[in-house]
Order: sequence, then structure tokens, then C-alpha cells
Amino acid sequence: MIQIREALDTDWPALWAVLEPTFRRGDTYTYPPDVTEEQARHSWMKVPTLTFVACNDEGAVLGTYVIRPNQPGQGAHVSNCGYVVSEAARGLGVASALCEHSQQQALRMGFLAMQFNFVVSTNERAVRLWQHMGFAIVGTLPGAFQHPQLGFVDAFVMYKQLQPFPGAA
Repeated sequence: MIQIREALDTDWPALWAVLEPTFRRGDTYTYPPDVTEEQARHSWMKVPTLTFVACNDEGAVLGTYVIRPNQPGQGAHVSNCGYVVSEAARGLGVASALCEHSQQQALRMGFLAMQFNFVVSTNERAVRLWQHMGFAIVGTLPGAFQHPQLGFVDAFVMYKQLQPFPGAA
């Protein structure tokens, strides 16, 4: 069974073991493939509002997500998340569980919507999952991502309203 909880500083070694292969591959995230562990730790653990981990029954970290306002000020009612699942846990429903949890967490935090700013178009599995979870592609950024094997590919902006906007018609 997958258990999702807020990440602790002591989770970092296990988180880095999940994040590092994804960042080094350079085919789904904009982190430079040579990002240092300290840069990644700052970005994943210090910058977001909250960081969560998904663990199995033995406590092993299977995946993680971060949540924060998508924009400051007048855009702070829209959340933004990033997700990474370990290679070993792919296909086990971890990403779905993380996405569902993040939407509930966003509502608890008072967010009204969720936006993914940069979903690499060639990450077809993620695009399909986010669409299945109710996110729509609301924009295409032509050639915005430099894929290490495929060259310049599109990135999508994906969006989901989580609850009605107060006072909206």
C-alpha cells in the first residue's frame, strides 16, 4: 500500500536516489543533467511550499512531489506541482496516487486550481496520466524543451480547476 506523507530532512538521501536518475536523463525535467545534489536539494526541499514522499509499507521512498503557488500575488490561488517516481515503482500507481494527493493537498491549502507549466510533450505517459486525472492541455510551447535525443520538442501547459472561483459567473 502507498502511504504519502510530508517529507522530512532525513528523507533527502532516499529522495535524491529517486530524483537523480530522472534529472541526469534530462528527458522530462528542465534541470541540467549535471545538477549538483545540493542544487537539487535546495530546489526540491527548500524552494517549494511543501514536499511530500510516497512510501511503501516498509517505508521505502517510491516517489515524491512538491507543491507551491504557481505565481505570487494575484496568481497565488493557482498551485503548481512537480512529480517524480522511482524507476522501480513505475507502473504501480504511484504517480496517480501522488497526483490525487496533491489535488487534495492543494484544496486544503486554499488553492482553487492547479497548473503544470512545462510538461514535455514526448513524456507521453505523463501527458496521458494528467489528462486522465482531469488536466487539459491549455497551451503548447513549440520547441521549448531541448530533449537529449530528439532535439527541440514541444512542452505543454496543463491546467485543472479544483473548485469554483468565488464570485465567478
